[in-house]
Amino acid sequence: MKQNVQIDRIIQGGEDLFLSAGIKSVTMDDIAKHLGMSKKTIYQFFKDKNELVIALVKKKLKDDEEQICSIISQSGNVIEEMINMMKCSEDMFSRINPIVIHDMQKYHPEAWREFQNFKADVLIHTLEELLSKGIQQGYIRPEINAKILARMRVSQVEMGFNTQVFPVADFSPWKVQYQFLEHFNYGICTLKGHKLLNKHKNISDE
Repeated sequence: MKQNVQIDRIIQGGEDLFLSAGIKSVTMDDIAKHLGMSKKTIYQFFKDKNELVIALVKKKLKDDEEQICSIISQSGNVIEEMINMMKCSEDMFSRINPIVIHDMQKYHPEAWREFQNFKADVLIHTLEELLSKGIQQGYIRPEINAKILARMRVSQVEMGFNTQVFPVADFSPWKVQYQFLEHFNYGICTLKGHKLLNKHKNISDE
């Protein structure tokens, strides 16, 4: 149990620094200093920074999957699911430094593969189910292709973190993602869906 606490603490310490400065610029020395522990202690659990990054990504993806399942189980309909996912995304997207995505893709291919597998196996699959359910409930336009739109939406999120398209100096990652999400939500909804979307947004705005 004590070992798991130490591992979780190291992962959290790495996450704190990676989110603020990117992965490449953070060293194991930085993490040790941030946590007030020796580097030797960190190396008892992780042989190098790459192994720590992989463990961090796996933990975050597991947390995200649990959060998605919780939102789905607690929402009464597809529109509620969409609104609740928008709310929980706000905190996550506002904290992510786009450089983290770039660094993971370029310097930590195994961690990036974990993310890509999660995208294909969990995100796209969950979104396909959500869209199909929304069509049955009458909130999502019946003519849309759930397989195509699910893939487009997940790729859209990734593109929002592309610093060549949206330089950090000019764009807030959360504002970019919020615009994408609003555009997507209103684009896929029927009139019935629009009304419920507006109703929920007014409630949350109040």
